Amino acid sequence: MTAVAKPRRKEEVFVDLLVTAGLAKNVARTLVFLARREVTTSVDIEKATGLRQPEVSLAMAVLRKRGWIEKHDLKKEGKGRPVHAYRLAMPLEGIVDTIAGDERRKIEAIEDNLRKLQQGL
Repeated sequence: MTAVAKPRRKEEVFVDLLVTAGLAKNVARTLVFLARREVTTSVDIEKATGLRQPEVSLAMAVLRKRGWIEKHDLKKEGKGRPVHAYRLAMPLEGIVDTIAGDERRKIEAIEDNLRKLQQGL
């Protein structure tokens, strides 16, 4: 395996873990890509991840709603639509901690439900 393949494989494993934790695959891929960049555009995300523009837009909406990314406009010469730049609003470790907390709450709810079921027998 080449030096380039190992990090990509590691990123795919991380994407799979995020999906297992409940994130949509497009959101997980976008998040992992953003974690590698200081600032990026949605076009860069599309090219690097293989996601289509609507998938990236939906992922960005989810990430912004959760407060995990920030958006700002880049200055652009001439007319046309503004170009938006994105970056993580907090370190990836903080995002992972948030996801871990969400998963722990799910586990607690399942365990509570199981206790109630067992008491009902």
